[in-house]
Amino acid sequence: MRRFAVLGNPIAHSKSPEIHHAFATSLNHEVDYGRTLVEPGNFNAVVTEFFSAGGIGLNVTAPFKGDAFEIAESRTDAAVDAKAANTLWLDSEGRICAHTTDGSGLLQDLEHNLGWAIGARNILLLGAGGAMRGIMGPLCDRNPTTIHIANRTESKASQLAGLFKRRGSLSAGGLDDIPDRPWDLIINGLSSGWDGSFPDLAVNKLGASTAAYDLIYSDQDTPFMAWARAKGLSRVQDGLGMLIEQAADSYAIWQGQRPETAGVFELLRPSS
Repeated sequence: MRRFAVLGNPIAHSKSPEIHHAFATSLNHEVDYGRTLVEPGNFNAVVTEFFSAGGIGLNVTAPFKGDAFEIAESRTDAAVDAKAANTLWLDSEGRICAHTTDGSGLLQDLEHNLGWAIGARNILLLGAGGAMRGIMGPLCDRNPTTIHIANRTESKASQLAGLFKRRGSLSAGGLDDIPDRPWDLIINGLSSGWDGSFPDLAVNKLGASTAAYDLIYSDQDTPFMAWARAKGLSRVQDGLGMLIEQAADSYAIWQGQRPETAGVFELLRPSS
């Protein structure tokens, strides 16, 4: 049986085992996919032991995506863009390979599941942390009209915009200085979404077609989603779809076949 795992700290909340076992069942594959709690400083040892024991692939979540990038001997362009990885495997020469499927998973959810266009749109990104860096490359590749990055620490937003300045029309600033543009899509990656609060941002020119997407997944409205609905937005979504689609991209790397995802949505969030 082919063995996989997700590494993180904390890890008990992870839905990855349920997702990957559902994929395997749909494709008649036999897999063993587990959760592994990794203590700080032990990441490299855990990864080395896993692959030495015949493991096939690893997913990596917070706070070890940077460690996953560093341990790899071969990295995809997406991983280099993000300076982080959420997917590890061995190539035919036994080298650890790293990729991030966060950006491709986000695009799959936005464009195919939700039908939200990215090209020729004005996009507002809230936050400038690792999550945003992981999705910047794929967003730029869709040629939006503009991308503005707003963050509490303006210098971090400017630094992130600078890394991708040759790949699109990018700007940056603080949370209290968001430009007056007709925003088509707002993507939230602010850490405040995790602690039950969200700043009352002065974001103007929001229309009926403006969409709001939270990278956090939750069965109830996140603080950002509640903020967006209070602004009158109706196209509001959490990040469950991104989670499922990035998992499907990881599965395809390891198994050579990308599973259908619709059934997993129903499994994790039944419609009735």
